[in-house]
Amino acid sequence: MTTHANVIALARRAQARPASRWLALGAIVGPVLFTLAWSVLGLLSPGLVFAGSPLIPASPVTAPISGLGLGPTGPFMNAAFVLGGTLLIFGVLGVFSRSDMASGQPAARWACAALLALSGFGMVVAGIFTLESHVMHFVGFGTAAGAPVLSFLAAGFYFRAIPRWRQFGNGLLLASPLTLVLFVLSQLTFDQATIEAGQGVAGVTSRFLALEVCAWFAALGWFALRTAD
Repeated sequence: MTTHANVIALARRAQARPASRWLALGAIVGPVLFTLAWSVLGLLSPGLVFAGSPLIPASPVTAPISGLGLGPTGPFMNAAFVLGGTLLIFGVLGVFSRSDMASGQPAARWACAALLALSGFGMVVAGIFTLESHVMHFVGFGTAAGAPVLSFLAAGFYFRAIPRWRQFGNGLLLASPLTLVLFVLSQLTFDQATIEAGQGVAGVTSRFLALEVCAWFAALGWFALRTAD
């Protein structure tokens, strides 16, 4: 009877494994898609349009990524926000659905997954509400880019308890304060009047922040795919 139960359990694990691996791909594809979108659109964008204003010339140096959600590039950038965020959410769920994640406390496991998935949710909100809906957009942006300060820290401690994930967990513990520094820097350099004047470095700071956060999520998905479940 026990042998039969073991066979059934092994069969279920074999069926679940491909699903979790496919889902984990979202943690790579989502950030890569989002990064490619702002990289290409930032070069193609003729400028920004705030609340029906004339076209404002902008560059990747002066205009933050959110600015690409306005004007001619708006539909494409906002779609990238929503699609990239959705893929990221599924990617995080795929990573934490792996069997090796079950070695930790279930509550801590899914709390970490929920915290990490907040970044994807924030991206979706930022894509639905552009800078013209500045309150909701900044809620989305703050969730997408600010939540990793806590989620990287929590996940780092969780991963350190899993032998094969310990080194990656150590990396996330360093990523948390780095994200905080970049997030604060992006806020200090963001000023709408300065951006409209085609001045400042808000584009640079927002891109450094996006690159850092997206790189860690992509690394999470990549490590999950490379490590046997």
